[in-house]
Amino acid sequence: MTTALAEKGLAPAPAAAPEADRRQKRGRGLDDGVPRRQIYLPLALYLLFTLIPFYWMLLFALRPAGSTSLVPWPMTGEHFAKVWNERSFGTFFQNSMIVGVSSLVMTTVVALAGGYALARFDFRIKKGFMLALLASQFIPGALMLVPLFEIFKNLQMINSLGSVVIAETVFQLPLSMILISGFIRNVPVSLEEQAWVDGCGRFRAFCAVVLPLLRPGLIAVGSFAFVHSWNHFLFALMFLSSQDKQTIPVGLNTLIGADSVDLGALAAGGVIAAVPVVIVFAFIQKWLITGFSAGAVKG
Repeated sequence: MTTALAEKGLAPAPAAAPEADRRQKRGRGLDDGVPRRQIYLPLALYLLFTLIPFYWMLLFALRPAGSTSLVPWPMTGEHFAKVWNERSFGTFFQNSMIVGVSSLVMTTVVALAGGYALARFDFRIKKGFMLALLASQFIPGALMLVPLFEIFKNLQMINSLGSVVIAETVFQLPLSMILISGFIRNVPVSLEEQAWVDGCGRFRAFCAVVLPLLRPGLIAVGSFAFVHSWNHFLFALMFLSSQDKQTIPVGLNTLIGADSVDLGALAAGGVIAAVPVVIVFAFIQKWLITGFSAGAVKG
C-alpha cells in the first residue's frame, strides 16, 4: 500500500539503505561491530614505533655534524659523500649486489627443481627428507662456520665472493624448497597431463604450463633470498678478508671504532644499505603477499 501511495505522490518511497544507518555503520567500523579506533590506534602506535628509528637514522644522515636539531635542516650530503668516497661504500655496494643477485638466482633455480620433485614425485625417503629440511631450520648458521671455512679453504675459495654466495644459497634452500613445493602443489596435475597428451615432454610442459603460474611464488622466494643475502653479516665477515671484497654489513661495522663512532657516517651508510631493500619491496609488495598466501593454501 505504501508503494501505491508513493506512486500517487501521497507517501515517500522507502529508501534502500537509510542515511542514518549508513552513518551508524560507518562510525561503527567493520561489519562485525568492532570500532575502527580499536583497529587503527594499535596500527598507528606500531607504525610510530617502527618509523621513529628510521627517522632518527635519516636525521643523523642529513643534518650537519655537531648539530642537535630534531629537524634535518639545513640538509647536507657530506656524510653520504664521506662513506661513498672515503669509506669505499661504492665497492661494498657492488659486492653486496653481486652476492644478493647471485644468491637469488641460485636459490630460486635449485629450489624450483627440488620443489618440483617434492611436489610431483613419490619416493621412499620423501617424508624423512622433508623432516630433515624442516629440522635444518633450527640449526644456527654460526655452528657451521668452522666446517664451511675448512671446506672453502680446501677449495681455495677463501676471500672470494663465491664462497659467500654458496653459503647463503645452502642455508636458504631448505625453506625455499618447502615454499616452492607448496606453490607447485596448488597447480593441478591435469594441466601438465594435457600438455603431455599434446606431445610436450615433462620439461617443456613444466616451462609452458606450470612455470608461468608460479610467478608470485618465485618472486616471494627470490625476494626473501635477496634480502637475506643483502643483510647477512656473519658469512661475509668470516670468508672475506680483504677490504675490496667486503659487503655493506661488514662495511658498516668498520665505521664503529674502539673509542668513537661517527654517527653521521654510520647513519648515511645505513640509509644506503636500506634503499635497495625498500625499492625491492615497494615494487613486489603485491606479488609477495600473493605468493606467500598462495603457498600456504595447501601443504
